[in-house]
This record gives sequence, structure tokens and C-alpha cells, in this order.
Amino acid sequence: MSTKIDFAGIFDNLRARKRPIKPDVMRTGSIETILNSFRSKRIAVIGDIMLDKYIFGHVSRISPEYPVPVVDVTHEDHRMGGAANVALNTLSLGAETLLIGITGDDINREILLELFRSRGLRTEGIICDTTRPTTSKTRILSQNHHITRVDVESRKEIDKRIEEEIIASFETIVSSIDAVVLEDYNKGLLSAALIERILALAKTKGVPLLVDPKHRNFFTYKKATLFKPNLSEMATSLGMVLQNTDDDVEEGCRQLQEKIQAETIIVTRSDKGMTIYDGSFTHIAATSLEVADVSGAGDTVIAVLALGMAAGIDVVTNAMVANLAAATVCQEVGAVPVRPEKLLKACLEHLQQ
Repeated sequence: MSTKIDFAGIFDNLRARKRPIKPDVMRTGSIETILNSFRSKRIAVIGDIMLDKYIFGHVSRISPEYPVPVVDVTHEDHRMGGAANVALNTLSLGAETLLIGITGDDINREILLELFRSRGLRTEGIICDTTRPTTSKTRILSQNHHITRVDVESRKEIDKRIEEEIIASFETIVSSIDAVVLEDYNKGLLSAALIERILALAKTKGVPLLVDPKHRNFFTYKKATLFKPNLSEMATSLGMVLQNTDDDVEEGCRQLQEKIQAETIIVTRSDKGMTIYDGSFTHIAATSLEVADVSGAGDTVIAVLALGMAAGIDVVTNAMVANLAAATVCQEVGAVPVRPEKLLKACLEHLQQ
């Protein structure tokens, strides 16, 4: 069974799909109720932490040394990236957020810790691994166009000592959280062994576990509560050629489910929106908001999905709110967290009856 949702007919489509719709979703003011429910939740994010550096400037000439543009720098900015951006999104929407991850022992760690403190994000779960650098990505932009990116990172897997520290941190909080997100950028933190241990702990405590995967260890996340690849990640991992059509995506989801056995799969599909598979299919169209930069959109989606799951929102409504949240952050340059007031405005415009 497949349902295609366009925002104009959203509630008719939900009824046709015979999904349970909570009464508050159907009332005026229900969007506020949903967003306000996020504030009482406690979310853990475990994954690859990054420092995003932005160098802004303008290009007016080509270098006489090599045929490359010369960027005259106007200003620089530091932002949280990767798992830290997921945590910033849940924090921005009012949830208590606990971030667990690793950095190196360097100046970029200090910059990140200061960013965390300035935002009110707790730092006790940030483990220092002296054998690697803090993952950082420096983006150079001119008139909001990306010129190049410079990465400093290590992709080697964590050793046993760091794995035990991660597990110890998670064990101290798992009984008190409403959901946990595993944010995997294949930078070495989420090894197969660590993934399996976290999954087992979450299952034992009845904590919903959501996964934002990358290619390595893709099929290790078996029986996750929610598994959220993008179309490219799903196709590559399955070894399939998948066009961005509903039929191809549905076939990919079926084959993925045979391997992953997740409760729900949500595939993000760029300008085609997203597809939900939980025994039947729901296709949610992309929202037509102005796009400046797609950086961090996936982080926002998984963050909002975690909040909605923790709050008991049905998966279709949850995914539609997450879809709109991603659209709002794409209106800005660089990875930024969702702003509650912008998300509320977008939801009121697109999701109210």
C-alpha cells in the first residue's frame, strides 16, 4: 500500500491511510501543542562531533601564481557540526540534550567546548582522544557560494578504552532519556562493536533508538526503532541503481528492510521529499521554500524525528514536521539549528486544516 502526501490534502491523506490520528493533531493550535511537547523531553545524541569553520569573503581576481580565485576575507564563523549539530537542533527546540562523542586534544576541541558552553549544551559526555585530531571542516565562501572545503580528520575506529568510556557515559543516562540518536558520519566513533552494545542497552531499557547512517556499518543497525538513510546511501549500500522515483524507492526500502529489520525506515530524497516505510508506504513531498544551502538539513530531520518519537507523535505527522524543519534551515547559509519560531510559522502555513 502506498500513499502520496501533498500538503494541500494532508489530513485527507492521513485519514485515507487509516492511521491513528491523535485528537490534538486535528485541532486549531495542535501544532503549538506538538512543538511545546518537545520541551519536556530528554534526548541523547551519540556520534561524530565536528567543528564547522566558515570563512566568508568576496572574489574579485584570480591569483597570478595559479589559476585559482583569491578570496578577500570579510569575516569568519565557528559552528557545531555532525552530531553536535543534531544536539543543537534538539536543544534549540527546548529539549534537554545530552551529547556523547569524541574530540582530539587541540585548539579545535577548545573552540567546540566554548561553543557548547555558550549554548548551554552539557560537556561531560565529550571524551578527549589524544590519538586523533578534532574533526573540522573549513568552508570558504564568496557571496554565499562555496569555493572550497578543507577537512582535518581521522577515520580510524576508536580503541577499546574509548569504547568503554562511551558505554559508561551512555549507561549513566539511558534510564532517564526519552530517545537516543546515533549520528554516524563514518569518522570512527560508531564501530560495529559499539553500535551493537548501544542497541542492546537501548532495547533493554525500552528507549527508542534512531539512526542516521553512513556507508560503513550500514547493516549493523539491526532492529533500530527508526532508520533514516538518504537515497544515495541506501542505493550504494544495497548495491542497487535507484532512481528517485516512488517505485524505485519502495523497492529499495523492501530490500533494506529484509536486512535491517527496523520498525520504521524513512528515506530522505532531496527535492522529492521523503518516504516512510513501516509496512506500508507514505511519500511526503518536499516543501517549496527558498533554498540557500542544504548543509545540516539531515541533522535537523533526525533531531525533529527523535523529538516527535519521544513525544509520541504518529510517524507521518512527525515526518512532515521534520520535513518542514529541514526546509527552514535550508533557507540559511551553513549548518544552523532549526528556529522554533520559523518552524511554527512553516507548520501553521502548511499543516493546519
